[in-house]
Amino acid sequence: MVVVVGGGIAGVSVAAELARDGPVVLVEGEHELARHTTGRSAASYIPGHGPPPARALVAASRDRFDALADEAGHPFLRRRPVLHLAHDADEERVLREEVLPLDAVDPLTPDEAVARWPALRRDVLRAAAVVEDAQDADPLGLHQHYRRTLRARGGEIRTGTPVTGIARHGASWRVGLGDDHLDTDTVVLAAGAWTDRLLTLAGADPVGLRPLRRTIAIVRVPDGAPVRRDDPFAVSAGERWYAKPEGEHLLVSPSEETPAEPGDPRPDELDIARALESVNAVTTLGLRSVATSWTGLRTFAPDRALVVGDRPEHPGLHLFAGQGGSGIETAPAAAALAAAVIRGDGPPEDVVRALGAEGATLDALLATRLGAAGTPR
Repeated sequence: MVVVVGGGIAGVSVAAELARDGPVVLVEGEHELARHTTGRSAASYIPGHGPPPARALVAASRDRFDALADEAGHPFLRRRPVLHLAHDADEERVLREEVLPLDAVDPLTPDEAVARWPALRRDVLRAAAVVEDAQDADPLGLHQHYRRTLRARGGEIRTGTPVTGIARHGASWRVGLGDDHLDTDTVVLAAGAWTDRLLTLAGADPVGLRPLRRTIAIVRVPDGAPVRRDDPFAVSAGERWYAKPEGEHLLVSPSEETPAEPGDPRPDELDIARALESVNAVTTLGLRSVATSWTGLRTFAPDRALVVGDRPEHPGLHLFAGQGGSGIETAPAAAALAAAVIRGDGPPEDVVRALGAEGATLDALLATRLGAAGTPR
C-alpha cells in the first residue's frame, strides 16, 4: 500500500497514477479536496512558462491532456493565446532577452497586440509577443477526473484526516491519523505549502519549500468597455500584473509573490487595488468594481523546480511538491514522472525528450539534489 498525503492536484494525480500498480490511500486534512491552491488557480496552460524543467513538463503534458480528454469524454483545455506586454524599458528588455527567445513565443508589433486586445492603450505599449498555443485549463474538472480514476482503480480517499505523525515502524512507515494509523512501505508527501512541515514531522530535514501568496480578483467590466469573451490572456512582461476574461467579467492579479505561512490566506485590499491600478494604467477599461477575490499559495523550492523522489536517508519517504505556479499545466506529465520515480522505474520517454529539448535533466527535479533547507548537494 502507498499513502499519499495531500488532496490537491499533486496528490490526487500521483495517487491515480500509482493506483495502477496496487492499493493507494489518499489522506487530506481538510473536509474537502482541492480547497486551497488547486481550487484557486488562474487555470492556464502556457507553453514556455517557467524555468526549463517546468517548461519541459508543460510541453510533455500537451499530448497527455489530449489523452485524458479522450478518457473523460470532454476536453480540459480550450485555446486562449497569451500576450506578453512591455510598457517600459525594463519590461522591453525582459521581453527581448528572456521571453522572445522561447520557441513557443512569436513577436508582435504594438499595433498587432492592440488588434488582439482592443482595450490596450497604444500610446504606452512599447513591445509585445504572443503564445498562440496557450490554453485555458479546467483545474477542477481535471482534479475530478483524477479523483474518479483513483477510485476506479481501487484507491481510497480519506478527507478530514489530518496527519498527526509520520515515523519509522520496523521496516515500514507508520502514518498517524489521530486515533488511527496506516502502516506502509511508501509515503508520498504531496501537500504543497505543508510539505516541509510534514518532512519535519517525519524526522527528515526540510528542503526549503516556500509558500508565496498570489491574489486574484474578478472585476466587473464597465458598460461599453472593449472586452470580449475570446480576448487573450494578457501578461506583463515584468510579471507586475495579468488579466484575462472570466465570463462577463475580467480576472486580474498583481502577480505578487509575498512569503506566507501555510494556511488559508485572505486577499489584501492593497494587492487588489494595485492590480486594478496596474491594468487601468495600460488599458482604457477604467476598472473599479470587484465582484469577488481570493488568495492562494504557490509553493516553490529554492531553485523553483519541481521536487520529486525520496530523501536518501529516509527510504520510502517521497516528495512530490514545489509545482509553484505550474501545478495544473504540468499535472499530466509531472504525475506520470513522479509515479515512475516512486516505483523505481525509468522516467517516461516523452518527459525525457522534453527535458532534453529544454536543456534540463531528470536530476534537476529529483529531491536528492537538495540538502537541508534546499542547500544543493
